[in-house]
Amino acid sequence: MIDNSSIEALKNSIDIVDVIGNYIELRKAGANYKANCPFHGEKTASFVVSPSKQIYHCFGCGVGGDAIRFVMELEKLSYPEAIEKIASSFNFTLRYSQGSSDYSNIKRVLESVQKWYVKNLDFQPQALEYLHRRGISKSSIEDFEIGYVGRSGEVMQFLGSHHIPLPQAAEAGIVAIGENSGYYARLVERITFPIYSTSGTLVGFGGRTLGNHPAKYINSPQTKLFNKSRLLYGYHRAKEHIYANKKIIVCEGYLDVIMFHQAGFKEAVATLGTALTADHLPLLRKGEPNVILAYDGDKAGRAAALKAAQMLSIAGFEGGVVLFPGGKDPADLIAEGKGDEVARLLRERKPLIPFVIESISSEYDLNSPRAKEEAFGRIKSYLENHSEIIREAYVSTAATYLKISSTLFGDNVKKEKVADGITRPKDDIAQLSILKTLLEKPELIDDVLDIVESSMFGNYRELFDLIVSGAAEDPRLVGITLDESLQAMSQEELMDMLKSFLIRHYDQQLKLIAADNSIEFRKKSYLIRKIKTDIIPRLKRGESVAYKNLLKEV
Repeated sequence: MIDNSSIEALKNSIDIVDVIGNYIELRKAGANYKANCPFHGEKTASFVVSPSKQIYHCFGCGVGGDAIRFVMELEKLSYPEAIEKIASSFNFTLRYSQGSSDYSNIKRVLESVQKWYVKNLDFQPQALEYLHRRGISKSSIEDFEIGYVGRSGEVMQFLGSHHIPLPQAAEAGIVAIGENSGYYARLVERITFPIYSTSGTLVGFGGRTLGNHPAKYINSPQTKLFNKSRLLYGYHRAKEHIYANKKIIVCEGYLDVIMFHQAGFKEAVATLGTALTADHLPLLRKGEPNVILAYDGDKAGRAAALKAAQMLSIAGFEGGVVLFPGGKDPADLIAEGKGDEVARLLRERKPLIPFVIESISSEYDLNSPRAKEEAFGRIKSYLENHSEIIREAYVSTAATYLKISSTLFGDNVKKEKVADGITRPKDDIAQLSILKTLLEKPELIDDVLDIVESSMFGNYRELFDLIVSGAAEDPRLVGITLDESLQAMSQEELMDMLKSFLIRHYDQQLKLIAADNSIEFRKKSYLIRKIKTDIIPRLKRGESVAYKNLLKEV
């Protein structure tokens, strides 16, 4: 049980703006802060946070309370769990009248394992040679606490010799349960990079293979402490410099961050094996820095930069993009002693909005009127997400790239195809919501494939197939990602949506079968009876029924 005086001490040491700001993007509004409410869908901000009263309230749906209530409601935690979550996030040590917390146990496991990883590195010449070859100095290895983990058996032996229960190690993300119900180590034979929360609490690890493993980098799984979508590698070390210099450099990997810091660019951070998402915006907003995207200049890097630049500029961020030339990443250039060139590239960064306009234009053969029309539609749609003043400022830039008259961007000109390249009827919101959920929560793809098939998505079949194949960075999906009218769902909401989706499809099949005079009477009767008395009733009872095109059986 958590000691009451410890709870009061925690309440007195935290600021509700910092707590809620870790989850959603808050904007100053007089003496308070405002945001779109995370508890119900809305386009006009009605969620208000009062720093003077240390409370929040939504004037739209009526929710309200203090920082602890917010975490309880948003993460569906009990009161003690929410307290422990907040305490862990802000590196606050709670006192317990009896027993201890899950979070303190997890932290002890992570810290113990991290010390062991660091010791292991001294006995791994191959790993040390790789780090030195990449240009990482001995002091950087120590500062960033780089380590090494060996085979799974060695991990198990370490946990046993240190009396660390395997269930606790699993909660910390160190081990997992295999198909035969036995435990195995998640990270094996990899260089390790400890990952810290914004306040400096160890929450997980990243690992870089030295072998031929298809996954070059992997991270800890999501745990009570670790959520990669809300973390940036190196932020706890960079934040002082970010606030002081009003600048944050977002790059693609651990080594880029380390080499940036080593070369004196101490505002550098990196996403954790995932693209920059809306979940990162509250963290990027802190200190109101200019955001510099420093990505590789290959096809994947350009696509990621375009998506991130669109999202950041629409959200009102200032900043720019640097794409490193010659197939090299920032770490390579710095290791070659070209720090001055890196500094020049950062100074000459392309501002976000012109970068988006240029990038979209470059995807099309502008000698083709049809292609130019499509490029125009995407750029016009993008600019319409900005204020009138911003839009007017960049219309001439867009017109120059497209070699068209700027008058075409006027309000009286019909908007053509938009960023995702699709026209959306109102009754397609369900399909697009499913797609957005899968983009933001790819771990749910297998659950969806157990129930539906791509043919059900009609005009959006190609987009569904792109997501399933892992091509989430494809430019055709950007429109869905940025469309704030579409809401990503929880797993439970997704399953409910899929069942409603299936009911509509079977209702449609029922009409088609009934109207098809070419179907033999007995077969038609069987199919109608199957849909009416078996499939639809089961779906309405909440059962999961895999989609089947019964018309193919005719």
